[in-house]
Amino acid sequence: MDDINFAVLGTGGIGRRALDYSTRKDHLTPVAACDRHGVAVDHDGLDVEELLAATEGNIASEGRRPSEEASGDHREPRADGGTQAVKQSGAMKGVAASVQAEPTETPIDDIIAESDTIDAVLIALPNLEHDFIPNVGERFAEADYEGVLVDVLKRSRVIDILDEREETYEDSGITFVCGAGATPGFLTGAAALAAQSFVEIEAVEIHWGVGLKSGYEDNRGTVREDIAHLDGYDIETARNLTDEEIEEIVAEHDGRIEFTDMEHADDVLLERAGICDAEDVTVGGVLDVRSDEKPTTTTVRVTGRTFDGERGTNTFQLDDATSMEANVNGPALGYLKAGVRRNRAGEYGVFGPADLMPGF
Repeated sequence: MDDINFAVLGTGGIGRRALDYSTRKDHLTPVAACDRHGVAVDHDGLDVEELLAATEGNIASEGRRPSEEASGDHREPRADGGTQAVKQSGAMKGVAASVQAEPTETPIDDIIAESDTIDAVLIALPNLEHDFIPNVGERFAEADYEGVLVDVLKRSRVIDILDEREETYEDSGITFVCGAGATPGFLTGAAALAAQSFVEIEAVEIHWGVGLKSGYEDNRGTVREDIAHLDGYDIETARNLTDEEIEEIVAEHDGRIEFTDMEHADDVLLERAGICDAEDVTVGGVLDVRSDEKPTTTTVRVTGRTFDGERGTNTFQLDDATSMEANVNGPALGYLKAGVRRNRAGEYGVFGPADLMPGF
């Protein structure tokens, strides 16, 4: 009853690390994974070590324009004199390079075709179009999938689109857990828990710090999505940036980019759970792509008034030693397991991370 077979859509930074992390989680068996050019399916369980080794430095790129896609492996020099893998795309790149995989032009459809025996699907795809992930969910619903979909999306507007389609997921028997990474996700849940001390919430402040020494090459989707929050950029402009243009933006900030008033879905996820108004939530952070050390401590502050009239602030901090990879993928897989429990209990529809915490 506790065993869960799951699939991963997308094997960039988040997808790869989710597969790796799952081998250390009880009752989780990864049975399928795909990227733009390949799909691997084994209902007895994928050989994660082989899959990750085969795709190391050889991952289907989501960031290059088609005319810029390379046809062969190569490595580029790092500032320290070493070399770094550069994500590639095309025939036999990414997942397709694994002995467990097959090349495909329809990776999501191929996973859907195998979904009768898949309990949950982690959607680890770039969120560079507001309706992209909701549309992926609809494709599973149209195929009569009955199971769990989990994403790690960041944008507030995407939650509204998912809510508009909730009836579709309910009718299909889908439990859709949205915004289930670090922020939104882990920190949204922490804010919901911290709010329990109060009868009225005045403010929720989320400030994160991420160090990514591996840089843009290994975290294309994450960095590109974050750049969309900078002044002068949005989803459309970020999606159309070349890899070289993004590298220039990173260089202009000396590898350390600060974000304020981000359109992160924590706000609407906390509002839909009845914690506070969306306008009372602020999200910002600092991304350093040249150091593994966090540039600032990730902190959640919830300020409110208690039942006996006191005003206070509950503070939650992540240890600086816990990486972004740990803080995204651990919660994502934990929310996936929570979603499966809800699904098996007959609870369908759209759930945010705060919905799975104590009620306010």
